[in-house]
Amino acid sequence: MPQLIKTYVRLTDKVSDLVGYFAASLIFLMGATLLLDAVTRNVLNIPIHWAIEFTQFTLVAYYFMGGPITLKNNEHVRMDLWYANLSDRGRAKLDLVTVVCLIFYLGVMLVGSISSLQYAIDTGERRFSMWNPSVIPIKALLTVSLVLMLMQAFALVFKHIATLRGERL
Repeated sequence: MPQLIKTYVRLTDKVSDLVGYFAASLIFLMGATLLLDAVTRNVLNIPIHWAIEFTQFTLVAYYFMGGPITLKNNEHVRMDLWYANLSDRGRAKLDLVTVVCLIFYLGVMLVGSISSLQYAIDTGERRFSMWNPSVIPIKALLTVSLVLMLMQAFALVFKHIATLRGERL
């Protein structure tokens, strides 16, 4: 494989790791927010109206940002009935077909997320609740996460092609 592709794969894997580890740390933020809500509501009798919704937004960010590292580490859901019995080349061929389908799906999702983000920016879209937060940050995060997932999907294409060629990336 050309050095440019190797560099792309290595860089994409590092970015996926960084984003994924940051996403994993969000679990502590969610736990702390829910604990704060429980203490202020039940002990101090001062409900925090934003806590649950903030935790929901954080959980969404956790899922979005966990996608690239899940792809990189091959930890996504797969039907292993036949896959486990395939050779490395057979797995690479099957993975190449599925990752092309994934790229199409992520491309469609990216077009939709860009449209949704543009609408949110144009209208100043907010969530209808007592807290009334803007949805622009979470929609922007979705768009960025989809770009990272697409980058990782293309890195997978290069890895599978390298496997078919008997190389290693």
